[in-house]
Amino acid sequence: MTEYRRIMLRDRPTLVHVEGADLVTQEGERIPIDEAEHLPPVEPTKIIATHLTYRSRVDEFMTKLPPAPTYFHKPTTSLNAHGGDVVRPERCRFLNFEGEIAIVIGKETYNVSQEDAQEHIAGYTIANDYGLHDFRDTDAGSMLRVKGSDTLCPLGPGLVTDWDFRDKTIRTLVNGDVKQEASTSEMEWDMHYLVADLARTITLLPGDVILSGTPAGSRPVEPGDVVTVEVEGLGELTNQIVQGDVAVRPEVGAQPSDSEEVLSTALGGDWEFRGVRAPKGPGAKHYESDVEE
Repeated sequence: MTEYRRIMLRDRPTLVHVEGADLVTQEGERIPIDEAEHLPPVEPTKIIATHLTYRSRVDEFMTKLPPAPTYFHKPTTSLNAHGGDVVRPERCRFLNFEGEIAIVIGKETYNVSQEDAQEHIAGYTIANDYGLHDFRDTDAGSMLRVKGSDTLCPLGPGLVTDWDFRDKTIRTLVNGDVKQEASTSEMEWDMHYLVADLARTITLLPGDVILSGTPAGSRPVEPGDVVTVEVEGLGELTNQIVQGDVAVRPEVGAQPSDSEEVLSTALGGDWEFRGVRAPKGPGAKHYESDVEE
């Protein structure tokens, strides 16, 4: 396996590869990993995310898998990198982490079989498919603001080639505490299936990213929290949550909400049965919990 990263070096995006604790440029210059300013490891033309793939997530929401995967689209302006700040806008409260594995396309891909999909994959990286669930009840169909707002798609730290996705552990930690943990063995549809499915009608281009879904345990985080997604063989993607200094404008569009749809998604499908009570009265902007998370 080889791990490639993109960093900002002397104000220029630079491709490097990992050697021990260093990043090495094509010219042989070495930069300590801890001193590097990371960029997203790829430059996709599109980011496609998968709704449900992990059985634990399905069980958490007391639902069932559809007969085939379903997807949504994240704009490329949502891209972020390892070490980048994830912004929770003013007037929003329900920003959830979702640790995931990202598939990166290596060459133009259209109408390929599941068996041939591997030849079209450049490698894999780690993703955190953050969701701004304050807009869940108004954007549930497109997920545009929920999943597509700026900074909500960190990728990295690098692109790893020749990685076998089978039976790998994925974990998400918040301030060092494990909040999500699963194995890729519980995915209903694997990485090759997702590529072949999408490429039946959509041409996938080099650098395009497919987010492969998250396991159970996604919950809201607060400004100041540090979130790390660990994937066996891919490393660690770490970001800090910060409070945005620009509020969601109140005079146009749907407004942030704390409806039952928002709470049930942000706090887990069984929120009603875990002692979490919906806000009372019009315009209520709080929720209460009788249990410790």
